[in-house]
Amino acid sequence: MNDVAGQIHHAAAKGYTAKAETYARGRPDYPTEIVDWLSQYLNIEAGKTAVDLGAGTGKFTRYLVKTGARVIAVEPVRQMREQLAKLLPEIDVLEGTATAIPLPDNSVDALTCAQSFHWFATKASLTEIHRVLKPWGKLALVWNRRDESVPWVAQLRDLIAPYEGDTPRFTSKTLSSVFPFDGFGPLHANRFPHPGHTGSPEDVIVDRFRSTSFIAALPPDEEAKVVAAIRALIASTPELAGKDIVTVPYDTVVYWADKTG
Repeated sequence: MNDVAGQIHHAAAKGYTAKAETYARGRPDYPTEIVDWLSQYLNIEAGKTAVDLGAGTGKFTRYLVKTGARVIAVEPVRQMREQLAKLLPEIDVLEGTATAIPLPDNSVDALTCAQSFHWFATKASLTEIHRVLKPWGKLALVWNRRDESVPWVAQLRDLIAPYEGDTPRFTSKTLSSVFPFDGFGPLHANRFPHPGHTGSPEDVIVDRFRSTSFIAALPPDEEAKVVAAIRALIASTPELAGKDIVTVPYDTVVYWADKTG
């Protein structure tokens, strides 16, 4: 059995297959206000069907569940689906990709992509998303973003940047490369303050960066060098050194649009 459905980027295929458990531990949650936003702006509620595309280990999927809607998670990596099924055994977890969503035409009231759209920001993916959404269904694209105005956060970014290669990441071009798109209305944006990712340095810094796709995909000896450099940076940073609990600063941004036909 293949671990990955269809064609996805090599860094995602290798990294997320190898480090699904690290991903589940190392990634931050979302602001609690997102549940009310899902209900108010996306009209997700009991009696509706919502899909989380590229759902990973279900970090965002559980916020959809809290709306009372029927929730379907679509994820190409088997190990990620296994983690998700443990977290949310009550929902449907399907194998699929952004260009091959295993659902009928016009069957979904809302579709979310949390920390995932940059992997498949193409016209082909939007065509497939358009296909499964009902007329006037909602598409939402969600990202937690580290606050790189904080010097030590920027240092962490610079530390892993040499390993990035051609791995897609969310930038200003992620959306402008595919929107506007015929069949979707204009993109709207909302931003939420984030409480930050609080926990031990190993959990919220080391495991977070180990779960980055292109770090997770490194050979073990190379990954060990990166982890050692991250721990050295923690040890040399006054705000982090010797602390049992630290907070990594984030904010959350959401872009959303209506299917218009």
